[in-house]
Amino acid sequence: MKTSLRRVVCAVLAVWIVGVASVPAAFAIDPVEMSDPVLQERYRALTHELRCMQCQNQSIADSPVGLAGDLRREVRELLSAGKTDDEVREYMRARYGDFILFRPRMVAQTLWLWLAPVLLMLLGLFAAWRVVQRRRALVTDDGFDDEGGDR
Repeated sequence: MKTSLRRVVCAVLAVWIVGVASVPAAFAIDPVEMSDPVLQERYRALTHELRCMQCQNQSIADSPVGLAGDLRREVRELLSAGKTDDEVREYMRARYGDFILFRPRMVAQTLWLWLAPVLLMLLGLFAAWRVVQRRRALVTDDGFDDEGGDR
């Protein structure tokens, strides 16, 4: 009885291991090899700069979904047609909007994206400074000096 149970457990474990090991292969992205190494490097760089519209936090180079595959093919065709990197970016931006760019352009509509982190940091520093000032005022009003002793 124990050997048959052991065989069943081993068989289930073997099937599970094979299933788990094959999952990454199912989501593999077809590697694209271009004839010119310079074009290949430009293709690699551009596909890492463009956001997958479906996955949203992945580049089209890293995304396994069909839309990303279509966008990669589009980039490859544009590069093969002799377009520059800026022309490819502009084409994709015009077609899909600023959201497709991981690094949005600095224009009036996206200015808040660039300024918001700085403004929030300054606001946080100001709030921290105010808290420290109020605590210092409370400590000195309670009869203690800055060294912690009595007056």
